[in-house]
Order: sequence, then structure tokens, then C-alpha cells
Amino acid sequence: MLRRIFNARFELLKFAGVGAIAYLVNLGGFNLLVHFPFSPLPDKPVTGSLLAGGASIVVAYFGNRFWTWRDRPRRAMSREISLFFLINGFAIGISSMTLFISRYLLGFNSALADNIAANVIGVGLGTIFRFWSYRIWVFPKA
Repeated sequence: MLRRIFNARFELLKFAGVGAIAYLVNLGGFNLLVHFPFSPLPDKPVTGSLLAGGASIVVAYFGNRFWTWRDRPRRAMSREISLFFLINGFAIGISSMTLFISRYLLGFNSALADNIAANVIGVGLGTIFRFWSYRIWVFPKA
């Protein structure tokens, strides 16, 4: 297992770089939509999370396709994009579900609680799922 991780280290570093940029888009977008003064969605954090996540998906696709896994063979573009967005949609669902649980089931409704639930716990779980899924299904080896 450690050998496989060592062999994938450059992919992991590139994936982390793209993920960091996409994360900033998600985090900034979420907070702009929900927690800043005059935010358009102050009472709809799950909707804000889904919209910010959608923007981060676009950033992540281009970064991963054209940098992280640019050496991987290109399959049918429609298949690749469909899988990528499906996987990311599921991962954003994970993030939004953790936010939903925190906000509506546990009653935590501060900006800090929302960010921990969606952008720390949810994104962390989603990232593990994404990396595994991208390597297997979206950008497989030849």
C-alpha cells in the first residue's frame, strides 16, 4: 500500500494543487453567498454550498484534465466529462449532507459551524472519494 502511494506521489501533489484552488473557489463562493453582509442566500446554506461546489467542479475538471492527468489517454470527451461531473456531484452531495446534518439536525447555525461541516468534514470525505474515483474511472491508465 505504501509503495502504491509513493508511486502516485506526483499525481497526489498535482491533485492536491488543483484541489486547493478548487477548494478556495468553493470556500470563497460559499461564504460570499451565505455569510457575508448582503449575501443573497443567508438562510439557504445548503443551496449556497451546492452553487459554490458547482463552480469548483469546473475549476477542478480543467485543472485535473490538463495538468494532473494530462498524460493519461483521452477517452470520449462526453464520457469523461459526464463521469467527472457525476462523481463530483456525489462528492458535493456528501459536503452538503454534512452541512444539512450540522445545521438542521444538530442545530449548529453559525458561520464557523457551517464551514466546519461543509468545508472541512464534507470536503475532506468528498476528496478521498474523488481521488479514488478519478484514478479508476475518469482518468484511467491505458
